[in-house]
Amino acid sequence: MFSSVKPYEDQNYLALKRACLRRKVLFEDPLFPATDDSLYYQDAPGPNVRWKRPKDICKDPHLFVNGISSHDLHQGQVGNCWFVAACSSLASRESLWQKVIPDWKEQEWDPEKPNAYAGIFHFHFWRFGEWVDVVIDDRLPTISNQLIYCHSNSQNEFWCALVEKAYAKLAGCYQALDGGNTADALVDFTGGVSEPIDLTEGDFANDEPKRNELFERMLKVHSRGGLISASIKAVTAADMEARLSCGLVKGHAYAITDVRKMRLGHGLLAFFKSEKLDMIRLRNPWGEREWNGPWSDTSEEWQKVSKSEREKMGMTVQDDGEFWMTFEDVCRYFTDIIKCRVINTSYLSIHKTWEEVQLHGTWMKHEDPQLNRSGGCINYRDTFLQNPQYVFDIKKPEDEVLICIQQQPKRSTRWEGKGENLAIGFDIYKVEENRQYRMHSLQHKAASSIYINSRSVFLRTDQPEGRYVIIPTTFEPGHTGDFLLRVFTDMPSNCQELRLDKPPHSCWTSLCGYPQLVTQVHVLEADGLKDSPTGADSYVIIKCEGEKVHSTVQKGTSKPKYDVKGVFYRKKPGQPITVQIWNQRCMKDEFLGQVQLKADPDDLQAVHTLPLRDRNNRQPSNLPAAVAVSILSSASLTAV
Repeated sequence: MFSSVKPYEDQNYLALKRACLRRKVLFEDPLFPATDDSLYYQDAPGPNVRWKRPKDICKDPHLFVNGISSHDLHQGQVGNCWFVAACSSLASRESLWQKVIPDWKEQEWDPEKPNAYAGIFHFHFWRFGEWVDVVIDDRLPTISNQLIYCHSNSQNEFWCALVEKAYAKLAGCYQALDGGNTADALVDFTGGVSEPIDLTEGDFANDEPKRNELFERMLKVHSRGGLISASIKAVTAADMEARLSCGLVKGHAYAITDVRKMRLGHGLLAFFKSEKLDMIRLRNPWGEREWNGPWSDTSEEWQKVSKSEREKMGMTVQDDGEFWMTFEDVCRYFTDIIKCRVINTSYLSIHKTWEEVQLHGTWMKHEDPQLNRSGGCINYRDTFLQNPQYVFDIKKPEDEVLICIQQQPKRSTRWEGKGENLAIGFDIYKVEENRQYRMHSLQHKAASSIYINSRSVFLRTDQPEGRYVIIPTTFEPGHTGDFLLRVFTDMPSNCQELRLDKPPHSCWTSLCGYPQLVTQVHVLEADGLKDSPTGADSYVIIKCEGEKVHSTVQKGTSKPKYDVKGVFYRKKPGQPITVQIWNQRCMKDEFLGQVQLKADPDDLQAVHTLPLRDRNNRQPSNLPAAVAVSILSSASLTAV
């Protein structure tokens, strides 16, 4: 990973540090200076803000004091509980924080080598498909010698304040961190994908099977190194940071620092009884104000748990902002959970390995409809298919697919203010098995995401084998911007952008001819196939001018549902299209019959039900079977 990290704004950490040491000066970052511009993009700060280096705030500064912990962090004056909650989650994962804080031992203060310190730090964040290395100086904003933003329990520990400063530099200023999204920070720390879950809409508090399934998924994400957070939606401005009678705070992000099944009972009885409770440990970024309901720190419920089990869970009775809740209570009191999966793409792992494709795209306006790529969502049918289109394959009978689009983050500036996200989303369509050119008419919608003005939108879906097209869009037409599409499948998906509308003209087309018709053939189903008491193991082959499209095998049925499509650009319209049905055998597949289709543009019948014939176009008496076929032909090559 480190070899592929890109210096942010071309600032090379090692070169800058060597230059400072050579000149015997402490680094001052010209791109994020110790001025009001780095604090605010609007309004003006109070007159008492002073930028100070850690050595001027305390006597013995360190990156870490007694290691790194989720207990280190406390939110400051900016409303970035979302960022602090994400940092709390990060601190609990050594493998992850060591990516964000690279070569930390080299960056740590060394009292024995004071001349080796240059007042410069660097941190890694995943942004828009790549890891970036962000360089900062160590000047931090203070009032009365106290850090005004994120700070640690220990006055001489500075890792969280420095990480926050680097993140503020990426965003444009500290004020840009006011009111952000935990999901964004989790992704920026991990390079993973975030999945938001609405607990209220899903009614998880009352649906036990659904709740149990969600807990198992969270347990898997947590055990495989992912990060999770929870929050309670604030409906009104007055709700923001309002404390409920149970001790929880509205409009506030909590880090989930542990997910586990807790064994109830004492001694051997606990093992034989095997009664377990689904438990979640959360942390308030304020470092105080905890849940006061069942299983809170001083709750009598803890008497049901053995001392060894409490020690294993790290149970403490302190007002440190960290507390346990049953998952049922989490679903009852919280409204939203964000799971950030760290997607495993390493073939050396014992866990599931995903195949990932990353593609950069752009929504852009153009007067020519064939070149316009900002068509808006499906509500705008006239322009919807003008958006960017991406094709991918599912090569298993059924596969779990993870799809995420992320729009380019916008920096906040004093002149433009805080960058607002566009409302974005995407639809997925099942298309012809051999599609190579852009869709021009709507096909079967396989799945769709929500549309939201979030930096990223995620969808997990299970789909059958076949070819699909993803259409990422802004909600309204005419909006422009860059986006990143990420597709994760179990087997390589060959995901790529469809750029051409139809077959291109070339020197070969002048010699061999150019297509005169486009025809879409959709084989729906067959009836009357007999091979055994349970039916045939049949499949379809669609043939046209040397090109073939195969369906999957439909096992053990005389009434198979094929639902297979092919699209053909035909140079010889007089030559018929052949649809053959075959029976899969161990030694050699058996030909069951075929139909031939003229498929001309004048044929406007929606569905043809045609009797199967033999190779000589005769109907065999021993197989009174038929196949249902839908055909669409046009002389316009951009009609399908």
